[in-house]
Amino acid sequence: MTTTAPEAGPRTAPEDSPGATRGPRRPGRIRRIGLPYLLLLPALLLELLVHLVPMVIGIAMSFKELTQFYIRDWGTAPWSGLGNYKLSVDFDGPVGEALLHSFLVTVAFTLLSVGLCWLIGTSAAVYMQDTFRGRGLLRAIFLVPYALPVYAAVITWAFMFQHDNGLVNHVLHDQLHLTDKPSFWLLGDNSFYALLVVSVWKGWPFAFLIVMAGLQNIPRELYEAAALDGAGLWQQIRRITLPSLRPVNQVLVLVLFLWTFNDFNTPYVLFGKSAPEAADLISIHIYQASFVTWNFGTGSAMSVLLLLFLLVVTGAYLLVTSRGRKTADA
Repeated sequence: MTTTAPEAGPRTAPEDSPGATRGPRRPGRIRRIGLPYLLLLPALLLELLVHLVPMVIGIAMSFKELTQFYIRDWGTAPWSGLGNYKLSVDFDGPVGEALLHSFLVTVAFTLLSVGLCWLIGTSAAVYMQDTFRGRGLLRAIFLVPYALPVYAAVITWAFMFQHDNGLVNHVLHDQLHLTDKPSFWLLGDNSFYALLVVSVWKGWPFAFLIVMAGLQNIPRELYEAAALDGAGLWQQIRRITLPSLRPVNQVLVLVLFLWTFNDFNTPYVLFGKSAPEAADLISIHIYQASFVTWNFGTGSAMSVLLLLFLLVVTGAYLLVTSRGRKTADA
């Protein structure tokens, strides 16, 4: 019996081989590629509607003499060009001088608040890595200030800072006798420290949470090997913990800076519409320039200047930290 060999037909190279010729893409593959963009479309539209559109309108308002006389039809307000910006940066005039003072107060407040939040949060996260009884309960308690609504947390501090029957004066003056007389914490120079205390109390749990998550990625073997070599706690933190947390801290510090510099809820709930001069943050200052004096053009110009400042600082920070990371990796 004889068998017939199959006819040798033309061989085609596999689709993934280098010599294969790619045919036209199938419609199903095109649909699969376009599906992620289709799913992102609602979020993109909402982002445009909620953020970008008001931003563009605010920039347009900054070039107009928009006051209460044109609030019903602000499109008819006279065009002022760069007049609002010149008025805002004229530091010899009353408007520019007040804005510069508010800016310097905000810078000092932000640096102190971010530094203390990072220091307290990092210290708590490092010491909470060791297993001990009640650690889970302490972690939950530490996160309470971050979980509370801003209004509920700040209004409680406002009652505690009252002059006559506030808890702060009761402890410092009546119990510990650290002051000669009850202090006014929501007026005068003390208002800056009151605002700083509330900001740090409210913000350090976020730093604690982020650093604690970052510490989970550091192998325990590094600490054990360092302990065998005779390294103490501070040497372990300096040589192992802080270098390993550098990427986490870069993002954490930037987020804390932006949140604190733009914080409006805390001073508004604590002081109301008119904050004391010592605690006149730029967010409250712009609010007063816009909604108290009804000069929306000047307030919009101040907001645009604030946006530009934050963009420059953020870009410079990312540039410096990225170069530092490349240097450390090299």
